[in-house]
Amino acid sequence: MDSLITAAGRALARGDVLGALRRVALRNDAPALALRGIAMAQLGDFERAKALLQRAARAFSGKEAVARARCAVALAEIALVSRDLAWPARPLETAREVLAAHHDHLNSAHARLLQVRRLLLVGQLAEAERLMRRLDPSPFTPLLRAAYELAGAGIAIRRVRATLAQEALARAKKAAQEAGIGALVAEIDEAASGLQGPAARLVSRGLERPLALCEVEKLFASDALIVDACRHIVRRENTVVSLSRRPVLFALAQTLAEAWPGDAPRRVLVARAFRGRQADESYRARLRVEIGRLRQVLRSVARLDATDEGFALTARSQRGVVLLAQPFDGDNAALLALLSDGESWTSSALGLALGASQRTVQRGLDSLAKAGKVQPVGRGPARRWTAPPLPGITTALLLPVFSPSD
Repeated sequence: MDSLITAAGRALARGDVLGALRRVALRNDAPALALRGIAMAQLGDFERAKALLQRAARAFSGKEAVARARCAVALAEIALVSRDLAWPARPLETAREVLAAHHDHLNSAHARLLQVRRLLLVGQLAEAERLMRRLDPSPFTPLLRAAYELAGAGIAIRRVRATLAQEALARAKKAAQEAGIGALVAEIDEAASGLQGPAARLVSRGLERPLALCEVEKLFASDALIVDACRHIVRRENTVVSLSRRPVLFALAQTLAEAWPGDAPRRVLVARAFRGRQADESYRARLRVEIGRLRQVLRSVARLDATDEGFALTARSQRGVVLLAQPFDGDNAALLALLSDGESWTSSALGLALGASQRTVQRGLDSLAKAGKVQPVGRGPARRWTAPPLPGITTALLLPVFSPSD
């Protein structure tokens, strides 16, 4: 490799994008195209970056398997940053295997971290943790170590482990400072400050207040019966009942939790669960069936009793029942949570991240657009959606976590 390519690569490694471009801007050989593609990606021109990296991958010969694998990893990272979650994961795993086979362990680890970050976005938390356990960060460069700690912080936040998240972010900041990349330090500082913001709202006995992530962690450690509207689960201590695939049952549980310690009238339950206007005999019969199903799935953590007006939820705990709601109101709070990261998303990527159909996501986006909370960019298949960042919101808690059985 010639001296200009080496110098450009070192410039990119320390964050000097313009310095790298000055060295390779007029060259069209494969290594120069790859470096130019990475530089354009760092400048935010993802379409140009993709085109350059694809040209570079084609220009490398069949004997240059490592170089082609590095291009594949770079393309996967561009897809991830631009929230193109529909890109196939297999080429990235193939590239990682090639890099590992040729003892390029640092780039192989970088590919593994990209896999972890994608799994976090689409809610596959258990698989992300499994891949993280395969990584040994001891030989990592400061930049790679910062990325590793950021991924670990993301997992800790999603697991509602505030202390572990703070410790991981502190280590990430130290590594980023060693790498000397100011933009990365600023990103980590922003993530750390977000931990102090509201992660959810606590609703109990008709009152509500915001909770930081550390307070949510303490609530999970208590014996309270928690109806978690962020993840569509009902939990008490170590017992977790997932209702993420049973929206009617969760709507009933949420309505009962809001009414606790009183009862929820039948007309309110019908309106919330079935969107019925009147609790006629047909709806009342359907309500009895669904209440029976809910009573069965919650039997280990709570009791459901019929009252003269409706039904009441009785917890098997001293603290009683609390509802953990989104930090802001609205049916499309999860969409806003994803879009508040400042990135532009396609409707298909939003659907993958939320586990919802594209039609459902599109209806939510149209509603938010009418309210002026999001805006589209582009037209047709190239249309993306953005929203202004919501300061002080620990949005990662709002993202769904899909278990292997879901």
